[in-house]
Amino acid sequence: MTDPDLLYSEEEEALRAAVRDLLADHCDPAAVIARAESDTPHDLRLWKALTDGMGLAGLLVPEERGGQGATHREAAVVLEELGRAVAPVPYLTSAVVATEALLACDDAGDLVEELASGRRI
Repeated sequence: MTDPDLLYSEEEEALRAAVRDLLADHCDPAAVIARAESDTPHDLRLWKALTDGMGLAGLLVPEERGGQGATHREAAVVLEELGRAVAPVPYLTSAVVATEALLACDDAGDLVEELASGRRI
């Protein structure tokens, strides 16, 4: 018997499909390899599409702080798709690690909101 908590919900699968579609349009393998060998490892155009277009930089940020108020499961879905495409964006470091660290601080100032909007990495 399969544990229902391990299965992705319809919303999570819809998120996966949306991220996968965006990455299919922006992350062709040759460009990813060329970027990895360049002095600019992050694709800021793709980052803007993920942050402005989809609001993914603020996925883990509570809504009252300018984010989406999602769970770690949704972030995991995004991370799986970014890894699948080897997307050259700072999602793990900015939208997950830095965001979680700042949310745990009492005096994060406006940094959480800036990370949630994608204005700051």
